[in-house]
Amino acid sequence: MNAKNSKLIVQNIEISLTSINNEDYICITDMMKAKDGEFFISDWLRNANTLEYLAAWETMHNPDFNYGEFAIIRSKAGVNSYKISVKEWVEKTNSIGITAKTGRYGGTYAHKDISFNFGMWISPVFQLYIVKEYQRLKEIESNQYGLEWSVNRVLSKVNYKVQTDAIKDYIIPKGIYPKDSYAYSGEADLLNFIMFECTAQQWKDANPDKAAQGENIRDSASINELTILSYLESRNATLIKQGIDKSNRFAILKEEAETIKKSLDSTDFMKSMKKTHDGIYVDAVGKDLQIAPPKKRGFFRK
Repeated sequence: MNAKNSKLIVQNIEISLTSINNEDYICITDMMKAKDGEFFISDWLRNANTLEYLAAWETMHNPDFNYGEFAIIRSKAGVNSYKISVKEWVEKTNSIGITAKTGRYGGTYAHKDISFNFGMWISPVFQLYIVKEYQRLKEIESNQYGLEWSVNRVLSKVNYKVQTDAIKDYIIPKGIYPKDSYAYSGEADLLNFIMFECTAQQWKDANPDKAAQGENIRDSASINELTILSYLESRNATLIKQGIDKSNRFAILKEEAETIKKSLDSTDFMKSMKKTHDGIYVDAVGKDLQIAPPKKRGFFRK
């Protein structure tokens, strides 16, 4: 749900849900609408039990949490004359569990764990409803994206067969590659390099745990990437039949892939999907492997 806003409907109240650093944050400003009487978030924040919970959460998730400032705040909890705002809490403790947003989806947002705790302060019944609604939304998203991914993975495999048939009929007879097997792997890596900036073997080297479990570079692709790969395989087969050499095919396919990617990235439900290998893969390709430009690696043999 990265860079995406959604809505939860709990007891006829619309509650905004957003993503920050790939974690779900719920608008507790919206949740306050379910609280009877004149109450403010600062009333919840000055409660001793609330502060203990927040400190426990921050200690677990935030290495920069200022526990010294928290101790000062905690010592004043419960005193009628003492109140602390969300802004003061964040500034003094370096909290990451609560944040304020401006603009269309403005308000005070809290990590889902903290939001559920906030819901209990509103009422146990409300807390149960918001947890149930959140789980329902996540299940819908999981089913939707799982189906999208599966369909695109199948299409990618189908079009891979189209590409291998073109290789068998048009490339292998010309003896361009030293071995027939190199023709298939070389053409597959042509597209891998366009999509992931690395070959299948380089991905395995960067992700040994996943490779050991039988995963490959395309199993870790996002919906967007599988959609583009499916197109590129079919398109590459056409270019092969037209007799266009590998270097020129790479340039053509790369330009078309970038155009398609821009279009897909502007579609929210596609953009919300992330690669499962973002952490290790990006670092390995961008820093550790230091892949040389394809031509310097002899990547394009005509």
